[in-house]
Amino acid sequence: MKRCPPDCLAALEQIMTGRVNTGTAVRSHHANSLTSVAPQWPDVVVWPETTLEVAALVGIAQQFQVPLIAYGAGTSLEGHVNAPLGGISVDLTHMNKILAVRPDDMDCTVEAGVTLQQLNAELKSTGLFFPVDPGAEYATLGGMAATRASGTTTVRYGSMRDNVISVTAVMPTGDIVRSARRARKSAAGYDLTRLLVGSEGTLGIITDLTLKLYGVPETVLGAIAAFDDVGAACRAAIAGIQSGLNLARVELLDAAQVRCVNARARLGLEEVPTLFLEFHGSSASCLSDFDSFKSMAMDEGGRDLRAAADEAGRRHIWKARHDAFWAVKTSWPGKDVLVTDVAVPLSHLAEAVAQTAQDIEAHGLTAPIVGHIGDGNFHAIVVFDRSNPAELSKVEQFLDRLVARALAHDGTATGEHGIGQGKMRYLTDELGPGVNVMRQIKRAIDPSNILNPGKIF
Repeated sequence: MKRCPPDCLAALEQIMTGRVNTGTAVRSHHANSLTSVAPQWPDVVVWPETTLEVAALVGIAQQFQVPLIAYGAGTSLEGHVNAPLGGISVDLTHMNKILAVRPDDMDCTVEAGVTLQQLNAELKSTGLFFPVDPGAEYATLGGMAATRASGTTTVRYGSMRDNVISVTAVMPTGDIVRSARRARKSAAGYDLTRLLVGSEGTLGIITDLTLKLYGVPETVLGAIAAFDDVGAACRAAIAGIQSGLNLARVELLDAAQVRCVNARARLGLEEVPTLFLEFHGSSASCLSDFDSFKSMAMDEGGRDLRAAADEAGRRHIWKARHDAFWAVKTSWPGKDVLVTDVAVPLSHLAEAVAQTAQDIEAHGLTAPIVGHIGDGNFHAIVVFDRSNPAELSKVEQFLDRLVARALAHDGTATGEHGIGQGKMRYLTDELGPGVNVMRQIKRAIDPSNILNPGKIF
């Protein structure tokens, strides 16, 4: 791999006049990391507008042997868009057309730069919506597919893995590949869609994707429940899921996180471990499910259970939840903040979360816990000073213990953030010889290693 030479820049300008930028501010913006890895800038940023232009970019990258790093909205959390070897950042935000909405088929096709917010605004008049909710409405759907994103609604609707029907991708050869047709199921050959979804831009650059859509529920009922400890909150949530309640969101905030969201959003909640929940269904079923959950929560010492049926109240609750990172950031101004995640089987969740809370307290860390506990996934938002080597080492050791615990519970080092750079060192511990198979796939598809090098492995 080489840095981008002048001849390469000239070739880029030839095919993308006015959409090539080597400015300091722009390159800095296209390198971010909420890991302990420092931002690493690309040499140049380009804005393609068609799949054919992306294919032409791949040709230039192959000619000059420089890396290509696909970029959406930059909301990923494990250094996916960093450019450790320099190269070309391919900003796909100009590819932002909604190509087709098919209400009868309950699917749509969008370009990679379309945002979650943009798509759901377009769908509003159809009675349909796209449910995967990573907590950043301006995340691009191409980026969400590339990182196999999930979020607060996964407990009911699944992740991007479950909701992408097919993708169009430009491969390292420059070939344009459609991974599947629009049928909801197919047994035709290898599952290229699942291979590319979650590949973090290392196997191909996704330029458009076809997604499943869902009917907007008749009734949406929000709820809050307070508990004495995180274990009790987890047990109540699991009881609700196992009972078949129509839970669409089940989110845990520990006491530290509740303090932060209270300060930012003025929720006025008791500062104890708290569940934020949402029920989808008919009016009668939502009220019945809320009453059933109330009994389950009280069995675990739950209290102050409140329902919020009005849209304004629900939006306020969920905005506070989605702003958890910023609530922590503003609670410790001037500090660095690192967000990490793990996931475990549901039966191990209460123990894993409780052990993590004990670890944080025992080592004097500041790390509020928040999680999509409906699918066994939880996060620690770690506050530290990156310039202090002792603090950085302490954080790295905590991350190692967090992942080791998750793996000991037969879980994963990352439920939704992906590997990127931040979790590369854990992949072999989790998958063993399976990592060698992944390496073989990468070498077979991208022997020149031009697509997002220095990630995953």
